[in-house]
Amino acid sequence: MNTSSHSTHLSDIRIDRDNIVDFLDDIINRRGAEAYLGEPLTISAHMLQCAQLAENEDAGDEMIVAALLHDIGHFTSEFPADAYLDDIDNLHEAAGARVVEPFFPKVVVDCVRHHVEAKRYLCATEPEYTNRLSHASVLSLNLQGGPMGKSEVDTFESQPNFEAIVRVRRWDDEAKVSRRKTPPFEHYLPVLRRVVKAAVAQASNAE
Repeated sequence: MNTSSHSTHLSDIRIDRDNIVDFLDDIINRRGAEAYLGEPLTISAHMLQCAQLAENEDAGDEMIVAALLHDIGHFTSEFPADAYLDDIDNLHEAAGARVVEPFFPKVVVDCVRHHVEAKRYLCATEPEYTNRLSHASVLSLNLQGGPMGKSEVDTFESQPNFEAIVRVRRWDDEAKVSRRKTPPFEHYLPVLRRVVKAAVAQASNAE
């Protein structure tokens, strides 16, 4: 996308299924270079590394999109406060889920909404997992509630997209390598459009 012609205008329009991908592209082009929570890379570099890991595993369109957008909640100030965004939660995982929910399939939404919980789950169920977390991720873990308790673990495992959520979380933890080369965000625009189109078709069939 040519950000010079769009960056001052997209925030003034109402987002719909026809423009959501362009909207996301505009945000990443303008703000993706911002620092990522004390990690040695930018937010967009982290998101792109996560998507690349999914793509390298031939995980499929929906999982690639889930990996790519799992941290989109860091940019929700870009979205107009109308309809589904009124009183938006300032927690980035909840905010991000509310952003993608009108346009993407449930598995994508669930992976965005629960990727922080997945970290808490893995810390509770895999003793060695915590040792693999970055320093910044360990610090945020304490703010996010620490490892899950037994009842939380049972509830988390009962989710229909449990395995997909955990899979995105593992990519998330691996996608924090300084200067790793990745495709640009534009590389994923066709995938994003396919997944939005499929979600629209699925919603229409359900009506």
